[in-house]
Amino acid sequence: MNIGVPREVKSEENRVALTPGGVAAFVAHGHTVRVEKGAGLGSSLPDELYVDAGAEIVGDAAGVWGKSELVLKVKEPMPSEFGYLRRDLALFTYLHLAADEPLTRALVDAGTTALAYETLQLPDGSLPLLAPMSEVAGRLAVQVGAWCLERQNGGRGILLPGAAGVRPGKVVILGAGMAGASACQVAVGIGAEVSILDIDPNRLRYMHDILRGHVTTVMSNRANIEEEVPAADLVISTVLIPGARAPKLLTRSLVETMRPGAAVVDVAIDQGGTAETSRPTTHGDPIYRECDVVHYGVTNMPAIVPHTSTHALTNATLSYALLLADLGIEGALAESEPLRRALNIGEGRIYHAGVAEAWGESMPAVA
Repeated sequence: MNIGVPREVKSEENRVALTPGGVAAFVAHGHTVRVEKGAGLGSSLPDELYVDAGAEIVGDAAGVWGKSELVLKVKEPMPSEFGYLRRDLALFTYLHLAADEPLTRALVDAGTTALAYETLQLPDGSLPLLAPMSEVAGRLAVQVGAWCLERQNGGRGILLPGAAGVRPGKVVILGAGMAGASACQVAVGIGAEVSILDIDPNRLRYMHDILRGHVTTVMSNRANIEEEVPAADLVISTVLIPGARAPKLLTRSLVETMRPGAAVVDVAIDQGGTAETSRPTTHGDPIYRECDVVHYGVTNMPAIVPHTSTHALTNATLSYALLLADLGIEGALAESEPLRRALNIGEGRIYHAGVAEAWGESMPAVA
């Protein structure tokens, strides 16, 4: 199969969908891999490494997209890439379609087979292709949250670990999945006062046990959220419903109760965000103030650390991408239940329930 790896065009997106090691795996399976010139530079992976691994370097995006049967990306296609979409193409990437009607319509109209990393799900409910980037984003959330709290960024001037004789900052984390758990470990590790909320008591018990009681675990419900959030210096929201829009747990009126200069890092912004006051931002302009609270809503947080993120992503996606290439799209979907769950769009119809719920009234969906 002809595999294409274009250079990412989303603002400040420095990751690439495949490492040279991943290229070598495809070549060993008898596939052809075309990589756009400079695609790996942002991740400190020069073209020479891809050539050594057996890839063909192509000078422009059109040459990659046009000659590929399967395109591997990191982030969803941008409007400038919509013209490359076509019926005989399969796309495997993060899509987040429930929060992006124009992209959903473009994929439906083109008839492209679109498989989303974030909805590929194992029988136990885990999301193996979302997990590595959730881990990175969760760890980064504390780092960028601490930056948001600095005075020059509009924050309260809080040092999260505190100092001798001074209380540490209070961090409230919504969601104890991969991103929330990762954020919690970092926040506890630097010495902040941390509360984590989730609807699953088993997840809360797990967090309590691995952190040896150095975290306050709270069942997530409206009353408890309204009690915890106003006292927080930093709120990190990570709640996710696979493939669907994120629930609005932080109402505007609740954000208004937070102290001036507090911060919200909305890790779920890719899926629409969990705060009514959240909106997508970029690495070039990552924060804004709303209700006198600093908001961080960058939709591709792991791009801050692209070398780490690219390797972690390839580690997770490679076996599924190889299955698509080795068996063909139809064969792989017939063979793999997780890949069937990853299928969001195909032959001009919406296949994923969460996406259909978001846009199915205006676009054809599979019943």
